Amino acid sequence: MSNGYWNKPAVSPASTGGFPGGYGFYQPTPTPLPTPVPTPFVAGASAGMPPQVPSGSFVTPAGGNVVTVPATEESYVENILRLNRGKMGTFYMTYENNREWNAKVFRGIIEAAGRDHIIISDPSTGMRYLLLTLNLDYVTFDGPINYEYTFNGQTITNTVPMTTNGR
Repeated sequence: MSNGYWNKPAVSPASTGGFPGGYGFYQPTPTPLPTPVPTPFVAGASAGMPPQVPSGSFVTPAGGNVVTVPATEESYVENILRLNRGKMGTFYMTYENNREWNAKVFRGIIEAAGRDHIIISDPSTGMRYLLLTLNLDYVTFDGPINYEYTFNGQTITNTVPMTTNGR
């Protein structure tokens, strides 16, 4: 059989008993496993199970738990919509490459909001809509918007008066 290079026959190391230069196949030698050390019983923990860690946290090599979740929610659309759950809103959506409707408007009461979706219900029809935030352009509300975020260690809300520094 030819491999196309200089018309030499193709040779597999397996068919020659090893690699050129006298290197044979690797034969691992069994290594004894260390004797297991009994661990003390901890109430509520199951044997062989890792400790439960909150979402967003990690366990250090020493077994410590480091929590990296912010103390308050950050200012994202999903969090603002959650703060306004139960309010009527108008959602302006854009759907690219759609010949029937490129832009569509939905009006409904906010029931839930997640990282990538919004669930609203139309009170006049009872229809519920699952909208993707990927298509969301903006939202309007008829009344005030509940809003809060942390800035420079202070929680800013829609009820905190705006101040000026005179700068």
